[in-house]
Amino acid sequence: MNWQRYNPPVEAIDVLSHSPDVIVASTTEELVNLACGGADSSYYEIAYDIPGKGRYVEATAMRVRNGVAANYTEAYMRRRDPDCLFIADDLPTDKPTYHERFGQAFEPIRQEAFAWLKTQKLAMFAFTAGQSGMGMDAIAIVPSNAGFFALGLAMLQGIIPEAELPENFKPQSVIYAIPPFRHTHFQGRQVVVHNRRTSLYEMFSFNLYPGPSAKKGVYGMLIDLGDREGWVTAHGSTVRVVTPYDQIVTIMHEGASGGGKSEMLEQAHRESDGRMVLGENLVSGENRYLEIPRSCDLLPVTDDMALCHPSIQDSVNSKLTVTDAENGWFVRVNHINRYGIDMNLERLTAQPSEPLLFLNIDAVPNGRALIWEHTMDAPGKPCPNPRVIIPRKLFPTVVEEPVTVDVRSFGVRTPPCTRDNPTYGIIGLFHILPPALAWLWRLVSPRGHDNPSIVDSSGLGSEGVGSYWPFAVGKRVRQANLLLRQFTDYTRTRHILCPNQNIGAWRVGFMPEWIAREYLARRGGAKFKSGQITTSRCSLLGYNLFQVHVEGQLIPRWFVQVETQPEVGEEAYDKGAEILYAFFHRQLPDFLSPELDPLGRSIIECCMDKGSAADYETFIHMD
Repeated sequence: MNWQRYNPPVEAIDVLSHSPDVIVASTTEELVNLACGGADSSYYEIAYDIPGKGRYVEATAMRVRNGVAANYTEAYMRRRDPDCLFIADDLPTDKPTYHERFGQAFEPIRQEAFAWLKTQKLAMFAFTAGQSGMGMDAIAIVPSNAGFFALGLAMLQGIIPEAELPENFKPQSVIYAIPPFRHTHFQGRQVVVHNRRTSLYEMFSFNLYPGPSAKKGVYGMLIDLGDREGWVTAHGSTVRVVTPYDQIVTIMHEGASGGGKSEMLEQAHRESDGRMVLGENLVSGENRYLEIPRSCDLLPVTDDMALCHPSIQDSVNSKLTVTDAENGWFVRVNHINRYGIDMNLERLTAQPSEPLLFLNIDAVPNGRALIWEHTMDAPGKPCPNPRVIIPRKLFPTVVEEPVTVDVRSFGVRTPPCTRDNPTYGIIGLFHILPPALAWLWRLVSPRGHDNPSIVDSSGLGSEGVGSYWPFAVGKRVRQANLLLRQFTDYTRTRHILCPNQNIGAWRVGFMPEWIAREYLARRGGAKFKSGQITTSRCSLLGYNLFQVHVEGQLIPRWFVQVETQPEVGEEAYDKGAEILYAFFHRQLPDFLSPELDPLGRSIIECCMDKGSAADYETFIHMD
């Protein structure tokens, strides 16, 4: 194939011209064969000659009956390093620059990267970052022996066959993968460098984990495009929920990594007898169950990246409209640790209609990759971040068109909270938030307890504005203003807050968001009268319901108002509230710059003064 047809930028032309061989891929089937070492190969080692280490195997890839299973040789490479993004250019940014971190300009490394690529057999393909008309033309250039990485990128972002390449195709972005530099230049760490040039966005991935580059790196490109054009790509899953009575409510669930976005698209997990485990008391060992005869039907829309492009908004409706930014979904399956937990996903991944890419899944060549067979980081310690990439078209009820959002939910991973160990695990089943308060939660975006998706998961860290700040490349205040505009413009969309993992002394997993989804869909959304809700004891949590009934069953009060749990009590609850306030008060001053919208400044000052839930209602009127 003729790579010149793809109109690569001048540096890419130089690289491709000098490469000993260039494979131009048009289909994922070609990349499946490339990933496995050829059409007749079932096992392949992705290895490079590293000075001082010799031949170093980065990963292995094997052909399985349901796709390709890739595994990294280092446990560190099986999760995204949250501090791997660096900026090479001189454009405005609040992110660490390459020069600040490494003490030198990026240009010499950039030229070394091009020089190394010229010596390699390469693979390239074209894709659209985002959607046509709501994104940008892009190409990827990777060493051909890293076919599994190219496959992951193509499945996540799509691949444009050469026969369908538009005549006016002109890349506005290019991704280069240079895996050995992780060892030769960056002490074995994940490093991804973004270089915003005039009319071209370059991204250099110096590692082969797709999370920070093929996935979140492309997300950074879209955030930058929206920054320049005045719109947002939200970090959230979106689902149309259809009740047994044919009522439809659309929920978008946002949050930091591990916050339950993919889980919002899953049916609630049930016991063999059909019951749902509402929670397990960590003190007494008691289990509480919920029986819902029939769950709502789920029509997935987005899994992680939701385009909020101005071309699809309906100003008359006053609800946010979103559509998917991705071609495939990067589904984490750490919570599926045995057969039968999620039969729909297990069936889809075990017998897909086209090959999938499994990461950190224990499999054998020519066998079948099963999503509950997780690679071991150490004896007896399964990898916390097993993944599978699934083309969105394989989900039988997926929604292709833009949808309007009735409820925006925000998820937080919470630890157990007891009298003996007070923590911020005081968030009840779900809370109703005024828009101004919902905006504040997105500014701080707590990474939360026991995060399985990233390398560093200790403490109450922050992922920042909209929970997509780790992938953004510009100024945080600019993103804060763009997000605030969503809350002031779309005043008919309602807002809730959901915990996962623990509610006080009860281990709950992702059940709170599944119950909230079932409950809110059945009642037509999250619009409540004043008599139906009460002010939360911690004003950062807005309001909670007096009681929650689902299909005639009453959820115990202590799941809704955590201070009523005998294992917690008001004193421990209040200590947890202070932990939350301290966290907010650490994070929010970073936004108090002259560029912040005056309304945003007033909302932040209200929080710094520990304003009430009623105070937050005065800032943005809800229709």
